[in-house]
Amino acid sequence: MPEETVEQEQVRLVMVPVGNSRLELLEATSENSTIAKFIAKRGEGLHHVCLKVPDLPAAVARLKEDGVRLVSEEIKQGAGGHQYVFVHPSSTGGVLLELVQG
Repeated sequence: MPEETVEQEQVRLVMVPVGNSRLELLEATSENSTIAKFIAKRGEGLHHVCLKVPDLPAAVARLKEDGVRLVSEEIKQGAGGHQYVFVHPSSTGGVLLELVQG
């Protein structure tokens, strides 16, 4: 499994296939990264759950219309070139949710 570094997110990662899904293992490359701050505050463990959506821009628009809080309204490009956005835990019962174009 190839490692990948996402400079903008300050992480190194590897995707581990699990059936029809995958597990993304993350390692901070900077003490200032979101992942490093998460681990310092909460310890190691689950960071987020990710779901594929067929039309990410439409999903973001719908969530905004419905008053769902997003971490950032900007659709970003991350690991493997995937486009993504995060839904804030305050709108999902405490779980950070990542949506990716699928």
